Amino acid sequence: MGLTSTCMRIAPVVLWLATSLVQAAPDEAALGRDAGYPRGTPQTMFDERHKVDSFSSRSEILPSRPSVRGGPVWELTTGKPLPVLQYTYRGDTYALNDYFERRRVTSFVVLHRGQIRLERYQYGRTAEHRFASFSMAKSVTALLVGIAHHQGLIRSLDEKAEVYAPELAGSAYGGTTISHLLQMASGVRWTEDYGGRDDVADLWAALFRVHGGGNPTQVLTRRRPMDAEPGTRFKYATGETQVLCHVLKGATRRTAADLTSEWLWRPLGAESDAAWLVGWQDIEYCGGGFSATARDYARLGRMLALGGRRDDAQIVPAAFLKRATESSEQPPGFRVNEAGPRFGYGYQFWLFEGGYMMLGVYGQAVAVFPALDLVLVQTGVWSRSSDPDSRAERDALLRAIATAVAKE
Repeated sequence: MGLTSTCMRIAPVVLWLATSLVQAAPDEAALGRDAGYPRGTPQTMFDERHKVDSFSSRSEILPSRPSVRGGPVWELTTGKPLPVLQYTYRGDTYALNDYFERRRVTSFVVLHRGQIRLERYQYGRTAEHRFASFSMAKSVTALLVGIAHHQGLIRSLDEKAEVYAPELAGSAYGGTTISHLLQMASGVRWTEDYGGRDDVADLWAALFRVHGGGNPTQVLTRRRPMDAEPGTRFKYATGETQVLCHVLKGATRRTAADLTSEWLWRPLGAESDAAWLVGWQDIEYCGGGFSATARDYARLGRMLALGGRRDDAQIVPAAFLKRATESSEQPPGFRVNEAGPRFGYGYQFWLFEGGYMMLGVYGQAVAVFPALDLVLVQTGVWSRSSDPDSRAERDALLRAIATAVAKE
């Protein structure tokens, strides 16, 4: 690598060092600053003082597999700084720096036309840290399903999950089509309120043998009633993505980590290895177990913004990506403003006017604006898994950045 290229990659980190010297992040003491942001255990990683390091080292706390990078890195050059901008939140006007003083952000990257126009890290995190995606992993899983279908390993998305995952045969999820699972539209009852006693808590406990353990396949195959006709209603359920993980393993006879390496991480030119958490029964946690650096999340987002391509190579099938991410491609009830206020839901992607997002609890997001060739990445350590105030202010800032870039 030449000196010029190296300098371009280091420059954003230098900018971060300069700004971090004069600006404090919120709640540093509560998050463990004085103890050097201590790492947690499988039982304590969600505690306040352990979140910062645990969320950027989950693959070292829990069993994991790498998704190895390879080949030429897709270089990200340093672009001009963002214009001075303001955003409005709850009737008040704020500047860009205000956001980082108000919200628990660990990393933030703005990638425009392949150029980094903003890169910030807080709480001692750096460009080398590998940040947990939580439910952003669902979008990665969907991309793997789309590629497997394109390669003929999955014959039809209208086939039932149990065709490829016989261990789920006879269950409500086993009898659900792959397309309905991708859309979170099975109609199967699943509880997910993050109160520690819901179905997703049972799945986590079974996968990683904490807080009671259990059998993850049994969590998915237990008797579940139907709350809606399949394909008619959006209902967020991590279990549906985990079923897709079983489908992928049965269809390809390979691990999700290996597929991610060959089908995504190597062709898109990732800078660092990614990682998947691996649960009991030797299956990845496809509902929320992926980790990567902020810059590699940005590379993934840009590949999507370019229609699934990197240069002349089509990485994700264009037709599948269109079906996964465009509101007009969705059935009634799933388009923007139909699945929920201001959003729609595609194939494991959240849809909004002008783009789409990968989202995860505690503040993780990759927002893609294809028409602008713009990608915004945030990782965080919110105090709650779902924080409406932090989410609303984040979205206000993202809209302000997109508007400012569009006016240039």
